[in-house]
Amino acid sequence: MATQNQFESRIQQAVQYKTEGNQHYKQKRLREAISRYHWALMHLRGLDPAEPTPLQAFGGEKVKLSPEQTELLHSTECDCYNNLAACLLLSEKVNYERVRDYCLKVLDRQADNAKALYRAGVALHYIGDHDRALHYLTEAAKLCPNDVNVKRYIQETEQHRSQYHEKEKLMYKGMFGK
Repeated sequence: MATQNQFESRIQQAVQYKTEGNQHYKQKRLREAISRYHWALMHLRGLDPAEPTPLQAFGGEKVKLSPEQTELLHSTECDCYNNLAACLLLSEKVNYERVRDYCLKVLDRQADNAKALYRAGVALHYIGDHDRALHYLTEAAKLCPNDVNVKRYIQETEQHRSQYHEKEKLMYKGMFGK
């Protein structure tokens, strides 16, 4: 089990890796940025007292965290997942399912995170889940009403959704002869 000193050391190291990841991201070195964000998340794993660990079954105790420590842990975790999603969206071959999953982890803790809402919407747009994509993009638009990228994806998603529904109508019309 992590002691208070181990917690401090691990969170500081995670913040350092996140900072290095941000520097790599700014320099367009996505592979290095992704690596640093993963390292940061590895250092955070098991620190959240709200999350069960296998060792608790053997009587292990978790460190009690102050509200400030809990906030730092959660915000660092959310930043890393959000930044991982940003990196993946810039990759040559985008894994939209992973982008969606990372963004949903952020939104579980920070429901009003505009970047995570936008990125989740983009990922769902490309996955083809247009209804959910519109939900997240509309929420992002409420928080960032002047963001042209959000507006563009809302329009594209609405177009894809209406085209899909039009194809569906034609298919059913052909099936039932009406």
